[in-house]
Amino acid sequence: MDKQLLIAVVGISVVVLFGLMVLVARTFRQVEQGRAMIINRLRGEPKVTFSGSVVLPVVNKAEIMDLSVKTIDVARRGKDGLICADNIRADIKVTFFVRVNKTTDDVLRVAQSIGCARASQQQTLEELFSAKFSEALKTVGKKMEFEQLYTQRDIFKDQIISVIGKDLNGYVLDDAAIDYLEQTPIEILDPNNVLDALGIRKITDITTSAAIDTNQLKQRERMELGKQNLTSDEAVFRFEQQRAEAEAKKQKEIAIATAREENEANRFRLEEEKRTHVERQRAEEAIQMAEQAKLRAVQVSEQGRIREVEVEKVRVAKAHDLEEVTRRREVELGQIEMNKAVETEKRSIADIVRARVAVDKTVAVEEEAIKDLRTDSEAKRHKHVTIVHAEAAAQEIFIKDIKKAEAEQQVASAMAKKQLILAEAAMEASDKEARAAIRRSEGAQAEHAAPGLAEVRVKEADAVALEKTGLAQAKVKEVQVAVLDREGTVIAENVRRKAMAEAAGREAEAAAIEKTGLAEAVSLRERLLAEVAAKDAEAGVIEKRMTAEAHGLAQKAEAMRALDGAAREHEEFRLQLANQREIALEQIKARVAMSDAQAKVMAEAMGKADIKIVGGDGQFFDRFVKAVTLGTSIDGVVEHSDVVRTTLGERLADGRFLQDVKDVVGAATGGTAEGLKNLTISAALASLMAKADDTTKRKLAKLIEQAKQLGLDDDPLR
Repeated sequence: MDKQLLIAVVGISVVVLFGLMVLVARTFRQVEQGRAMIINRLRGEPKVTFSGSVVLPVVNKAEIMDLSVKTIDVARRGKDGLICADNIRADIKVTFFVRVNKTTDDVLRVAQSIGCARASQQQTLEELFSAKFSEALKTVGKKMEFEQLYTQRDIFKDQIISVIGKDLNGYVLDDAAIDYLEQTPIEILDPNNVLDALGIRKITDITTSAAIDTNQLKQRERMELGKQNLTSDEAVFRFEQQRAEAEAKKQKEIAIATAREENEANRFRLEEEKRTHVERQRAEEAIQMAEQAKLRAVQVSEQGRIREVEVEKVRVAKAHDLEEVTRRREVELGQIEMNKAVETEKRSIADIVRARVAVDKTVAVEEEAIKDLRTDSEAKRHKHVTIVHAEAAAQEIFIKDIKKAEAEQQVASAMAKKQLILAEAAMEASDKEARAAIRRSEGAQAEHAAPGLAEVRVKEADAVALEKTGLAQAKVKEVQVAVLDREGTVIAENVRRKAMAEAAGREAEAAAIEKTGLAEAVSLRERLLAEVAAKDAEAGVIEKRMTAEAHGLAQKAEAMRALDGAAREHEEFRLQLANQREIALEQIKARVAMSDAQAKVMAEAMGKADIKIVGGDGQFFDRFVKAVTLGTSIDGVVEHSDVVRTTLGERLADGRFLQDVKDVVGAATGGTAEGLKNLTISAALASLMAKADDTTKRKLAKLIEQAKQLGLDDDPLR
C-alpha cells in the first residue's frame, strides 16, 4: 500500500513539473535587441524588461516599445532661413538623432506620457521636438557668424546639443549632424526687413571687394601676359633677324661655292680640251699607222692566197684518204657490233649470276653490320663509363688540390703571424733594452743607442710588409692578369668602335661632299676606308699586345707558384731588400726634414735669447735640447698637476721655494759639484720626502710616480 502511494505521489509530481515546464515554455516571451517589453500586472507598478519574461494570459498584458534611434530633420530655407550674428541669412538642414533612453524609469515615463505604440512613430517625434529643435537652432545660429558656421561646425553642433539638453522627458539626444548649409540667395531676401537689409549690405560689401580684387588680379594677369607677349615678340624679331643674317650668310657661302665650282668646271673644261687635242694628234698618228698596216696586210693577204691554194690541194688529197678510211671503219664497226651483241647476251647472264651473289653478299654485310653496331655500342658504353670514372677522379684530385692549397695558405698565414709576433716581441725587448741603455748612459751612449731603436722599427715595418706581400702577392698577380686581359679587350674594342664611329662620320661627310664633287668624294671615301683599315690594324695590334701582356703576367704568376722553396725564398729576399732600401731612403728623407724643422724651431725659439757658450764638445746641442725639454716638462707638470700645485703652492707663492731647493740639493749632493752633476729628479724628490710629514710624503710619492710615467725619474738635474 505504501509502495503504491509513493508511486502515485511521484507520478503526480512528474505531471505537475511537466505541466509547469509546458506553461513556462508557452508563456515566456523574448525581447529583440533595440526593444523593451512592458508587462502590466493586476496590482503594483508595471515591469520593464529588455531581455524577456513570462507573460501569463489574462493576468498579465505585454506591450513592446521601440528603443532604436530615430532621426528628426529640421530645415530652414528662403525667407525662413537661419539669421546669423552678422545678419546674413543661411539655408540650413540639421538632422537630430533621438531615441528612448534605455532605463526602466525613462521607458515607463515615455509609455505613460505618450504610449508604447506612439513612442517611436516619426510623426509623434516631429510633433514633440521640431519646435524645440528649431528654437535651439535659431538661438545658436544668432551667436555665430556665417563663416563660423563653416569653419566651426563642431562647436556649432555642440552648442545646439548643449542648448537642447540630453534629457528630453525620457528621450535622449544622441547626436546632431549638419546635412546642408549654404547662404540664402540675395534675390530671396526682403530689403524691407531690417536684418535682411543689414545682411544684404554686408554681402554686397564682401562681394564688391572680392570683385574688385578679382578684377585687379585679372588686369595684372593681362599686363603680365602683355609684357610676356612683348618680350616673346622681341625675341622672335631678334630670332628672325638672326635667321635673315644666317640666310644671307648662307647665300653668300652658296655664291662663293658656286663660283668656286664654276672655276673648277672651267679648269676641268680646259684640261679636257687639252686632253682632246692630244687625243686628236694621237688619232691622226694612229690613222697613218693604220694605212701603213693596210698596205702590209694586202701584201700578207696575197701571200696567204697562194698558201691557201696549196693547202686546198693537200686537203682534197687528204679527204680522199679519209673516205677510204671511213669505209673500212664502217666495215670494222659492223663486225664489232655483231661481237658486241654476243657479248651483251653473255653479260646479261653474268649480271643475273652477279645479282644473286650480291643478294647473298648484302645479307652477309647486314649481319656483319649488326655485329659491328653491337661492338660499337659496347665500346661506346665502356668509353662513357671510363670517362665518368676519369672525371670523378679528376674532380677528386681537383678538390684535394684546392683543400691542400687552402691548408697551405692557412699554414702560411699562421707562420706569418708567428713571425710577426716574434718580430714584435723582439722589437719590444730591443726597445726596453735601448731605453735602459739610454737611461744608464749619457751623451755618446744615447747617440749610439738611437740607431739601434731605429733598426728595430725598420725590422718591424719589414716584417709587416713581408707578411702583407707574402699573403697578397699571388692574389694581386692573378687580379692583375684578369684586369689586364679585360683592359686589353676593352681598349681594343673601344679603339675599333671609335674607328668605326669616325669612319661613319666621315662617310657621311663624304656623302655631303659627293653632291658638289664626285671625284673628291670618291677620293675621300678611299682615304677613309684606308684609315678604317689602319684603325682596325691598330686595334688588333693593341689587343694582341694586351693579350700578350696578360699571358705574360699569367705565366709569371704560374712561375711564381711553381717556384721551389729555395727559389721562392730568394725572390722573397730580393723583394725584402728592395723594401728595406725604400724604407731606408724614406727614413733618411724624414730625418733631413726633421733636422730642418728642428733648426727652424730652435732659431725661432732662441732668436731673442742671450746665451753665452764657453767651451763644449760635440754633444752640446743634444744636452742643450734635453735641458730645454726638461725645463718645459717641469713647467707643464707644475701647471697641469694638481698634486704638485697643492704640494708646492705655498712655497711658490711666498718665495721660499728657492731656499728650500738649495737646502735639499745641498743635503742630497753633499755640497759637492760632482754630486750636483749626478743628482736626478727621483733623488731630489726622495730628499724632500725625508724631511716631510705624512701628507706631503704621499703627495711627493705621487709626484715621483708621474715622473716615472714621463720617463724623467733618472734624468739628472742640470
